[in-house]
Amino acid sequence: MNENTSSSEVLASKTYALATHFVLPNDTNTLGNLMGGQLLYWMDIAGAISAHRHCRKVVVTASVGNVSFQKPIKLGDIVTIEAKVSRSFSTSMEVVMDVFVENHQTGEKTISNQAMFTFVALGPNGKTQLVPKLKPETSEEKERYDSALRRRQLSLVIAGKMNPDEAAELKALFD
Repeated sequence: MNENTSSSEVLASKTYALATHFVLPNDTNTLGNLMGGQLLYWMDIAGAISAHRHCRKVVVTASVGNVSFQKPIKLGDIVTIEAKVSRSFSTSMEVVMDVFVENHQTGEKTISNQAMFTFVALGPNGKTQLVPKLKPETSEEKERYDSALRRRQLSLVIAGKMNPDEAAELKALFD
């Protein structure tokens, strides 16, 4: 296998990355809530680690496809980010991240946010590199794997890089 080919398959569980942070005063806005940019920064790092574990190459963020800020995260709370590759394509990987918040006073844990980032693998020359296929192991991983293809097709259609008639997975949703 040379640097431009990859024929292996990686188990989804091998791409798991976990990051935990305390929300400190410097991380918050004037309302005492975690700044969205700080959370994005933390997610970008966790996602990059997950993508790197998948392909063992340098990865860069290609897109932030979906971020949902469902509830504010307060000063002093504990933020845990779980990242896992949901699907790999030729040179890119979609990473899904779930953000959990632990109330520092009560210990109550809730899911706060979810995001999907796309990372691209690069070789030493800075050119894109092929990545291994992903093998989902659980029903949740299989569901995320299948839906990643639909999200990718939608992004390509919107960007004008795919003809809507070629987006078979998207069309199947409406048949």
